[in-house]
Amino acid sequence: MGMKRLALLKKLRKGAAMRWKKLATSIRVSIFDTVLFKIVSVVEAIALVSTLCFFYLCCGCHI
Repeated sequence: MGMKRLALLKKLRKGAAMRWKKLATSIRVSIFDTVLFKIVSVVEAIALVSTLCFFYLCCGCHI
C-alpha cells in the first residue's frame, strides 16, 4: 500500500511542476506578445501618417 501512495505522490508532484512550467512559459509569451503589439502599432501609425502626408504633399487638399 505504501508504494502505491508514493507513486501517486510522485505523479502529483510531476503534474504540479509541469503546470508551473506552462504558466511561466505563458507569462513569457504574454509579455512578448504585449511588446510586439506595441511595436507593430507604432509602425502602423507611422505608416498611416506618412501616407496621409504624402497624399497632401503630392495631391493637395482642394475643398
